[in-house]
Amino acid sequence: MPCIQDLLASATAGHTAIAAPGRKPLTFGGLQALVGRTVAALNDLGIGRNDRVAILLPNGPEMAAAFVAIGAGATTAPLNPAYRADEFEFYLTDLKAKALLVDEPGDSPAVAIANKLGVPIIRLHAEKDKEAGLFTLLADGGARTDRASAQGYAAAGDVALVLHTSGTTSSPKIVPLTQANICASARHIGRTLELGPSDQCLNIMPLFHIHGLIGGVLSSLSAGASVFCTPGFNALRFYVWLDEAHPSWFTAVPTMLQAIHARASQNRPLIDKTHGRLRFIRSSSASLPPQVMLALEETFGVPVIESYGMTEAAHQMASNPLPPGERRPGSVGLAAGPEVAIMDDTGTLLAAESTGEVVIRGPNVTGGYEANPEANKTAYSNGWFRTGDQGYMDPAGYLFITGRLKEIINRGGEKVSPREVDEVLLDHPAVEQVVTFAMPHKMLGEDVAAVVVLRQGQTASEQDLRAFLAERLAAFKVPRKIVFVSEIPKGATGRLQRIGLADKLGL
Repeated sequence: MPCIQDLLASATAGHTAIAAPGRKPLTFGGLQALVGRTVAALNDLGIGRNDRVAILLPNGPEMAAAFVAIGAGATTAPLNPAYRADEFEFYLTDLKAKALLVDEPGDSPAVAIANKLGVPIIRLHAEKDKEAGLFTLLADGGARTDRASAQGYAAAGDVALVLHTSGTTSSPKIVPLTQANICASARHIGRTLELGPSDQCLNIMPLFHIHGLIGGVLSSLSAGASVFCTPGFNALRFYVWLDEAHPSWFTAVPTMLQAIHARASQNRPLIDKTHGRLRFIRSSSASLPPQVMLALEETFGVPVIESYGMTEAAHQMASNPLPPGERRPGSVGLAAGPEVAIMDDTGTLLAAESTGEVVIRGPNVTGGYEANPEANKTAYSNGWFRTGDQGYMDPAGYLFITGRLKEIINRGGEKVSPREVDEVLLDHPAVEQVVTFAMPHKMLGEDVAAVVVLRQGQTASEQDLRAFLAERLAAFKVPRKIVFVSEIPKGATGRLQRIGLADKLGL
């Protein structure tokens, strides 16, 4: 099974690997040399294979390069720079981090927490006058740890990446992903998207999240292709980067794609310049409303490929195919790497058209949560990993997600899929965005509620929208409460989150 170093070695040394706004590109040869220097520097600091380096860097080429270079000889643990001090304390403690990597200014509250916990600090000096992503590592005072127990490049079974689950309904769980897991997923994505050395991904996803790390960076590098690393998503800057990078594709969550589409009319000349270069747009990490998919395809003139991923699968599990394969709006596509099936509560696999829990197994799937036997006991059945998503497969093998099992609304025994309500409301001409969610109810336990963003210049009342829904849905599915906002609260990666939304909105 391949490792990160094997993926890089298979690329053409002179081809671009990492690019960034206003910077000279870094070739694969340059990236390989950086990897070698970084692994040696870590070993000199006493950090080796399976030792965990918590990485706290802003989005950009240095973060992408650090993920690859550190991951080739140690275990990476990217952290969200927006965390508060108490969150940094939890994650650094839970991870048992052997070091914390910060940028040279290093003014994050994580530095004080690391000092408090006795976690050595390493600072990254970005060589911004050189090729994109180049850096050197600087030990912060007494940052040297004990001698690394296992030096050199990692092996296939070594842990390359550890991430925490989102913890929306329980304490975050540690997901360890081996070199073999992440490299398998990167190659699955490359095959699905037919990536090659001439491709370039415009990465706007955060690089502390599996989508950006594997779906944007590693999938590109594994195919000998390049990745153009932005400072993070900015809807006002997106079209400027699109014009500078001339990418063949980009990947994002649906809320980002909606924001991009909302500004398309003002940027028509820049969109026209992408014709002949942009091959497709990819959507993942949340359900893409069919209306948004069709609008994007009409605007950009390229297919929108919806895929399905999660941290425990090192990202991709299923994907709609590129043309001439059939894309089915509302479906997350065909199995694209691991095996995918539908299972009932007893562990029995179900036939096509039967609704149950989506389960997976394959080389990209984690072997289990770390130090959490109770979670692992419920997460696996007969060798299959239970995703927690509800769905069904049609006779052709296309997977349809009907909801997150924990997000299904139980209205006095009547089950409501929030996604079904979302998709109907999005057909209303005044509705720009919507999230349907469970609202506490004294008698029923839960009732249906929705939060709505109206299109600019459009108006609609709660009564209007309820009447619109009543003509298209059973009465028990029509939200009893509709809240209008200018922006829907989102998670750190831009995903709309149903769980906990009632509390955030004061319902």
